[in-house]
Amino acid sequence: MKLVVDDATMNRMLTRITHEILEKNGTVNDTVLVGIKTRGIYLAERIASRIETLYQARVEVEELDISNYRDDQPHTGNASGITGDLTNKIVILVDDVLYTGRSIRAALDALVEHGRPKQIQLVTLVDRGHREFPIRPDYVGKNLPTANTEKVTVLMTEVDGEDGVTIN
Repeated sequence: MKLVVDDATMNRMLTRITHEILEKNGTVNDTVLVGIKTRGIYLAERIASRIETLYQARVEVEELDISNYRDDQPHTGNASGITGDLTNKIVILVDDVLYTGRSIRAALDALVEHGRPKQIQLVTLVDRGHREFPIRPDYVGKNLPTANTEKVTVLMTEVDGEDGVTIN
């Protein structure tokens, strides 16, 4: 296992992404951060905290469970975890690693069941390539070219006791 992003670098990446979100949108009015379970929710909460600290504005954060929307799993219902209506909101979808795009496709299916967002933007901490769907993030912490045989893991204090990105 090789550490490719340490905790300080990860913090800088999240701060940069936060500034990029505000630069692109100009405001966070009618904006909802939606983190894909598990690590995406913690990234979304960290971005929301930075927005509040830097811009004195609160952003709603929702947690999205895509397990019932995946195309490689049997469908067992449509519970996603989202509690609010997303109609006419700018939804910023947050995930840890973007690989084939299948998780994001599932997330999009789940999101539209909660209204018709004005716009959906995508944040990913790591983009490792190898897309199977035509999906591209709006905000990227780090582009990390990998082989299909390698595994990229985002470590988060909330789950793993430390921050960083490793590659196996």
